[in-house]
Amino acid sequence: MSANNYSTTQTPKSQGKVFIIGAGPGEHNHLTVMGQNLLAQADVILYDALIDPELLNLAKKTCLKILVGKRGKGPSTSQSTINQWLVDYCCQGYHVVRLKSGDPFIFGRTRSEILTLNSAGCLVEVYPGLSSALAVPLLAGIPLTDAQCSQHFTVLSAHAPDNLDWSVLARLDTLVMLMGGRQLKTIVDHLRQNGQSAQHPIAVIRWGGRHQQQIWTGTLATIVAETRGELLSPCVIVVGEVVNLRSTLGLSFPANTEYAHRSDAGRLTMGASLVRSDLPLTGKTVLVTRAVAQSTTFRDALTSVGATVIDLPALEIGPPSSWKDLDAAIASLDRFDWLILTSANGVTNFLDRLCHAELDARALASVKIAVVGRKTASTLQKYGLKADYIPPDFVADALVDHFPDGGQLAGQTLLFPRVESGGRDILIQQLTAKGATVKAVAAYQSRCPEQIDPNALQALRRRTIDVVTFASSKTVRYFYQLIQQAAGNEEISEWLNPITIASIGPQTSFTCQEVFGRVDIEAQEYTLDGLTQGIVDYFGGSQAIS
Repeated sequence: MSANNYSTTQTPKSQGKVFIIGAGPGEHNHLTVMGQNLLAQADVILYDALIDPELLNLAKKTCLKILVGKRGKGPSTSQSTINQWLVDYCCQGYHVVRLKSGDPFIFGRTRSEILTLNSAGCLVEVYPGLSSALAVPLLAGIPLTDAQCSQHFTVLSAHAPDNLDWSVLARLDTLVMLMGGRQLKTIVDHLRQNGQSAQHPIAVIRWGGRHQQQIWTGTLATIVAETRGELLSPCVIVVGEVVNLRSTLGLSFPANTEYAHRSDAGRLTMGASLVRSDLPLTGKTVLVTRAVAQSTTFRDALTSVGATVIDLPALEIGPPSSWKDLDAAIASLDRFDWLILTSANGVTNFLDRLCHAELDARALASVKIAVVGRKTASTLQKYGLKADYIPPDFVADALVDHFPDGGQLAGQTLLFPRVESGGRDILIQQLTAKGATVKAVAAYQSRCPEQIDPNALQALRRRTIDVVTFASSKTVRYFYQLIQQAAGNEEISEWLNPITIASIGPQTSFTCQEVFGRVDIEAQEYTLDGLTQGIVDYFGGSQAIS
């Protein structure tokens, strides 16, 4: 996302400040209390790709959130651009949070950002985070020091192993390596060539501190073979006798944290004490194609009934190319009779823009609000507003059929904030046919991500996905576009044939039929809860989703 397209919705303060915060190694419960407080107060957040998206939910609704990448070989904003954005937003008077994975000073480019801010006369503070170098081994049950076998440990970046002095490193008690997932064989070769025994213990911990954590343990002789074909990044590698203490100590993982590990034989197993077998979707892996920022509630619903969830964001939501039309409509709200909202994105962006115009809910006093869908209504209520009308079937077509006052719309003027690329054209036609004047304005845009999520791609290739879910027609088309790009010479049908296709409602099902030639599950109630229930019912479960 380009920050040039964004505009904050806050009134600038007289003095801006930048807070550089470490997000910790994984999920939001590893963030410091200070970090939580600063996120809640932020006007602008620039965040790295590896942070848990749930952290962004701690920010206020009017906060501007900008993804800057910084993950392996994935797309990233240049460091010079990030530096300039920090200066620009700070100089506009905003409280800016630079949210980094782990700890800001452990292999982060924090020095460059601070020097740039200092040169521009900007105030800056730095707050620590739990470094993955320390926390991830602990969460895998591996101590880094021990009175008998590890008097010290060394942390190093292994993305360029040929530049390191392995004659020294091979003699140290314990090595903790970050950014070494793609270099595992080279690391092992260097250690063996510099005197390490083939039986020396090693562990590879992928996605440490996350619900999808995986652990491989073995020796320098076995670890490359055990991990062959696996996507290891992002990972922490631990080398030393302390790895063997994992089985000796038998440390348990934090409650409610799912994890997977490999035994020395290389067989992937789940932590048996943490996986309930009585839930209806236990053993099923569900691919969720919603945008990352919108998938949390859906993921929670699926995991609550036993599913393993993998994210494949097939949709990115951003601002429209111009706010001109929406701003003009907001400036003349008194000429509209109804505000039509058909998505949570429409609600959020419209009300954020209302705030940007230094207006509040009182500006809507003379306007009635109609919404489509429970999620849209719920999002509206979070802003302290209640819809005047919600159609009974949660679909846009029902809005016209059941419109209040007998559907008498002649002479009525309706404001319809929607996605920039259009959409709901039939709704506009039907409203117009009833005599209404409809003003459709761009409130946001949706687009296909540049590339497929690598974790999801690996799961598709390994045929470990049981269900793929679609909550809109666009996610169907963008999903297919992403897998076409990623498949290369491979047959897409071989990926898709074993997978159950689940749709949220009739329009999405129609698109599934167009693109895939089938749809296996259609929610009876056209909501995410209804979609979850449909998947449970399909696999023979009897549990009702509350």
